[in-house]
Amino acid sequence: MLSDRIEMENESQIKPDAPVAFETYQRLVRARKFIDQCYHLPLDLQQISSAACLSPYHFLRLFRRAFNKTPHQYLTQRRIEKAKELLSSSGLTVTDVCFEVGFESLGSFSSLFHKHVGHPPITYRAIVFERRLESRRRIPACCLMMYGLRNSASRPD
Repeated sequence: MLSDRIEMENESQIKPDAPVAFETYQRLVRARKFIDQCYHLPLDLQQISSAACLSPYHFLRLFRRAFNKTPHQYLTQRRIEKAKELLSSSGLTVTDVCFEVGFESLGSFSSLFHKHVGHPPITYRAIVFERRLESRRRIPACCLMMYGLRNSASRPD
């Protein structure tokens, strides 16, 4: 049965845990892409399974078998990844980031973020900011001044 397994490597190509028919696997990948594109919306199992043209509970079983996580776990992971990106690169508040990535409750967002990342969102942002400052400290001051980085680092926005 190993020959029936699909061996793939990249984002849209993950090795399934148990044999899944190729057409079914393509449907599951389509549903996962739907999650990737609509993670910021309030998605439910019915909407996601519709993207794969499967019944909700059959889809749930197949998705878990193919990707080793439920659609809800995958959606949460995707939202947390995007939140990390926004917290480290934008000036949005934690509350804004929470709603931007599709969470409906700041409390749920903070607790899930802490569970997945190991730090609350505000602490994560502080750690990222500190690492950026630390990396700039390693650059000679003459280079910072020459490329204008010193002024932007000290200027409040």
